[in-house]
Amino acid sequence: MSYILAIDAGTTSTRAILFDAAMRPVRTAQREFTQHYPRSGWVEHDPEEIWQTTVAVCREALEGAGAAQVAGIGITNQRETTVIWERDSGKPIHNAIVWQDRRSAPTCAELRAAGHGDMISARTGLLLDPYFSGTKVKWLLDTVPDARARAGRGELLFGTIDSFLIWRLTGGRVHATDATNAARTLLYDIHRGAWSEEICDLLGVPLAMLPQVRDSAANFGETESYILGRKLPILGVAGDQQAATIGQACFAPGMMKSTYGTGCFALLNTGEIPVASTHRMLTTIAYQLEGKPTYALEGSIFIAGAAVQWLRDGLGIIGTAAQSGELAAQADPAQQVTLVPAFTGLGAPYWQPDCRGAVFGLTRNSGPAEFAKAALDSVAFQTRDLWEAMRADWGTQAQVVLRVDGGMSASDAAMQGLADILGAPVDRPVMQETTALGAAWLAGMRAGVYPGMEGFAANWVLERRFEPLMGADDRAAAYARWQRAVKAAMAFRG
Repeated sequence: MSYILAIDAGTTSTRAILFDAAMRPVRTAQREFTQHYPRSGWVEHDPEEIWQTTVAVCREALEGAGAAQVAGIGITNQRETTVIWERDSGKPIHNAIVWQDRRSAPTCAELRAAGHGDMISARTGLLLDPYFSGTKVKWLLDTVPDARARAGRGELLFGTIDSFLIWRLTGGRVHATDATNAARTLLYDIHRGAWSEEICDLLGVPLAMLPQVRDSAANFGETESYILGRKLPILGVAGDQQAATIGQACFAPGMMKSTYGTGCFALLNTGEIPVASTHRMLTTIAYQLEGKPTYALEGSIFIAGAAVQWLRDGLGIIGTAAQSGELAAQADPAQQVTLVPAFTGLGAPYWQPDCRGAVFGLTRNSGPAEFAKAALDSVAFQTRDLWEAMRADWGTQAQVVLRVDGGMSASDAAMQGLADILGAPVDRPVMQETTALGAAWLAGMRAGVYPGMEGFAANWVLERRFEPLMGADDRAAAYARWQRAVKAAMAFRG
């Protein structure tokens, strides 16, 4: 029997999952690592700690099975998080700057004021925002003593977490990334499939620092034998949200996945066409196989499961997240309480970082049940915002198939509410480890252990389909209330 080892290098922890030949997870290991907040709006990770947790969980996941039966490794990772390290030693020159970090906002503002925003969006499909890696690289080169001079001499390398792990696992022999991670750096031309010399010059990033860009299923080198017991080929790499898209088998244009964690990330497969958004969605690469990119529209919601955490930790009206659905079911249907959960601003399609949360429609009878329902409804409304924007950008009225995953997708109440507000079916799969599964399939398919795309899609199993039960008039009225509430919250800011 052959196994595939998936490394899931997340934002708060690293996991290793061993999948068997039937693509079933058989052993999992997980370790958290430290979150560093040196200033307000700054978020950092210690790359050495990420490396140490990666080795530890891989060794733990392989206990019993042993590396001798592993056909390959797949890596999925938090995207946009930026590391610069020394070419000779592999030592990072600074903590990793995490995707959530906002320290390069002044650089983005300067670039926008200078008129570079449209060019950057046209090349990369991304908005000019500190979320992405490019301005983080510039900050590090400008701030760390002698970094810019050393980069110019070819002594430093840049990469996202996947590249850093590949470099370490291969003993410094391979400096590479895949197209999905490259597409999130603000430095990659997604149309030409190459690093943009124009943007790199603009940000002062030497091309010699950048990793080689490969397919999502490709040979990324072999691990050093001392790390995991023998040399193992690294055969699959994808950013976490793209890996979840693959794990959900969203291979056909019009298929959309939405991952519900603290926030929510939704990707809509647009096929061979990189659709330019006019509704402030991101245009990105869903995956690249055999040199051919498949594109997607992406939208992000800052607060999804975090709204339920607020009910539990902020208001104290539930003891566990699972109780939110039961409480929401007790809400008075005559009340129309609407929560705009802009606790950290509004994400797509609004992109209003200064907006803050608000509650509308309170009456003397509003209580915990109404707050719980409003919190769950807010996730559905925000998803519909993305749904409407993506469908408008894509320019087709064809039925969009939505597949869901992530912790909040386990809530029947939340998923039924989502189907009601969308007016469309919502499909929840049996396999919830979609991110790690996507990385495992890439490696396993490359190794010949797992079937190709059609065979993998045929293995996707529906656990439950949620059909809309709400009437069209009620749906329209509820969504109109949400839109009014968002406008009011945005008007109140400042």
